[in-house]
Amino acid sequence: MTFEEVLANAKDCMGPVCKACPVCNGRVCGAKVPGPGAKGSGTVAIKNYEAWQKVDLVMDTICENKPVDTTLELFGETFKYPIFAAPVGAMKLHYGEKYDDLEYNNILVSGCAAAGIAAVTGDGTNPAVVEGAAKAIKAAGGKGIATVKPWDIDTMKKKMDLVKDAGAFALAMDIDAAGLPFLKGLTPPAGSKTTEELAAIIREAGRPFIIKGIMSVKGALKAKEAGAAGIVVSNHGGRVLDGCAATASVLEEIAEAVGDSMKIFVDGGIRSGLDIFRALALGADAVLIGRPYVVAVYGGAEEGIRVYTEKLAAELADAMAMCGAHSLDEITRDMVSIEK
Repeated sequence: MTFEEVLANAKDCMGPVCKACPVCNGRVCGAKVPGPGAKGSGTVAIKNYEAWQKVDLVMDTICENKPVDTTLELFGETFKYPIFAAPVGAMKLHYGEKYDDLEYNNILVSGCAAAGIAAVTGDGTNPAVVEGAAKAIKAAGGKGIATVKPWDIDTMKKKMDLVKDAGAFALAMDIDAAGLPFLKGLTPPAGSKTTEELAAIIREAGRPFIIKGIMSVKGALKAKEAGAAGIVVSNHGGRVLDGCAATASVLEEIAEAVGDSMKIFVDGGIRSGLDIFRALALGADAVLIGRPYVVAVYGGAEEGIRVYTEKLAAELADAMAMCGAHSLDEITRDMVSIEK
């Protein structure tokens, strides 16, 4: 199966909003929520994508001619590439009837593990979603990160216990999910957390804990104070706050502020291996990619995941070779320049 075949298959079985565009840049889906669009004006998803395109790669091939190594070591695990599938939920609401959340997470976790990367699973008001994600992660030998939304502490403890029993190598919370319009006012309650509340949750987790939804130095330092092992620089794909900055615009200053004290992930509009290179050069350790992995699953299930991942990996490896980086550690800030 080719990437073009994956896209063609996805077009035939996705819901009425997502068109499985060749480049998922937010322009077609716009503000369509429910659907894969962004909140309000729908422009933040577009802004995310376009910000990466303003980061130019600096070519330099006067260097040793040797193979490129894209391997990532993270929290005691080894991955073939610095790529993770981002958490996506409410599949039938946003993407059509083909898969529910449990079916989607099952395919995503197994497919990512087979491709040498890991999935970050989503969460929802239905307890079965995290239960199913935990089972899928356990079947994949713990190669998965389960996301829990910012519920009340008792709900969080129950969900985290399931994931810990499954052997997941890390846990995450999308703290910005408090802004999702379809979560507000639902039961169990979800909402913002103080630094102290986060610290208690992280202690309860008992394994590397990642806080997703960081968009400022101030937020990153709060996550660090709470004891997070990692953060995801993320605006939830533009789905929680209209008018906010692109992730590429804030990544570098956040990375400089926290240094090596935490692992840094970034998402939002990352659509190619070139974008992954850009993100790593600006200070990220790895990236999360959401909507395109949905298309990959709908268009080819586990094989779709493999095809899309290998496409990204080949583009990343080519960018590294042409810029003189032979390992992820050799990707440095001077290998990119930002258009003014």
